[in-house]
Amino acid sequence: MYTFVFLWTPALSPNDEEIPHGFIFATFMLASMLGSSLASRLMARSAPRVESYMQIVFVISSASLLLPIITNFLVAPSKVKGGSISLAGCLQLLSFCTFEACVGIFWPSIMKMRSQYIPEEARSTIMNFFRIPLNIFVCIVLYNVDAFPITIMFGMCSIFLFVASILQRRLMAISDKPKMESWTAMDPEAEPLND
Repeated sequence: MYTFVFLWTPALSPNDEEIPHGFIFATFMLASMLGSSLASRLMARSAPRVESYMQIVFVISSASLLLPIITNFLVAPSKVKGGSISLAGCLQLLSFCTFEACVGIFWPSIMKMRSQYIPEEARSTIMNFFRIPLNIFVCIVLYNVDAFPITIMFGMCSIFLFVASILQRRLMAISDKPKMESWTAMDPEAEPLND
């Protein structure tokens, strides 16, 4: 998300198109708010579990950041400087709003998972430890914005989000293991119920 904040403007206006920055930012915030509202509804229910639906959120986020790369190859770029937002820009704007909705789902959901898996007395230390590589990565990206094409940066973000979905699946499998062990300890002959 931190990398996306710096990349959306050059992605939507590669030829210095006149884009309504304020309106676009407000649209992103609306999408994020809708995602957050959806997350509160999902977390209020017992199913699906946070670990389950976050896999889907990461895959959708990955796909939405892959769209700027796809539109770069499929939609012919405009050679005209200035002007209004292009067709590729409109498609990217739609995918960026989808990404922001996923970010809105992410924040409340990740807070719930942190409270479940990270002990409260060590939570701030552990989270700050993981912020170090995150901030280093963001600084490297910002320092090298002109060195890499924007498609490479979106590709890296997309790959990282896809890896996050795989790791989220692994977390769900690990969290289900104690439930399965306690189930079989109570009745070794019984078959576990599938959710």
